[in-house]
Amino acid sequence: MPKQVDYEERRLRIAEAVCALIARSGMEAVSLRDVATEADVSMGAVQRCFRTKEDMLLFALEHISQRVSERAEQRIAATSTPQAAATLLSHTLAELALLDEESRTQAHVWLAFVGHAPASERLTAVLHETYGKLHDLVVWLIRYGQDTEEIPRHLDAVQEAHTLLAVADGLTVHVVSGHQSPEGASAVLQRHVDSLLGRAGAR
Repeated sequence: MPKQVDYEERRLRIAEAVCALIARSGMEAVSLRDVATEADVSMGAVQRCFRTKEDMLLFALEHISQRVSERAEQRIAATSTPQAAATLLSHTLAELALLDEESRTQAHVWLAFVGHAPASERLTAVLHETYGKLHDLVVWLIRYGQDTEEIPRHLDAVQEAHTLLAVADGLTVHVVSGHQSPEGASAVLQRHVDSLLGRAGAR
């Protein structure tokens, strides 16, 4: 059992090293040698953990995908008292858009993987699964708002979630590229959430 724990810890350390290299120098900087140096392990240790470079990248993407999903879910779970659906939706979308300073590195890494995905069916599959889970989470929040009558019931929660998730994703790109400030991006997200509430008020 201790060997298994050490093995998993080493895999996570290597995944963090992959992400650090990507954030600092882009996907092209990821080589087995550089990852080994960044993770402070031998190349042999990297090769024992991952058979190929693609396996290593795949695990790193799964790792960061899980962190993004967990951050959003923890934001909801951390509320000790019931909150308005609009508040939960705004906070969750901000987490998914990776707008705060703490998330900036994750945003760079995430976009690097998105850009690299067309060259790898396996990476594309992980991204597809991750976006599916995030979409389901936003659908749940919208339906929660419909249950509390903050959001009108006639709206299609699935389609609205597609729109909100696309907006959040696009804002990640805008902030990383410097086209939009994090504060400006947050305001854009809030306007989209407010539009759902505005429709509710117009009933």
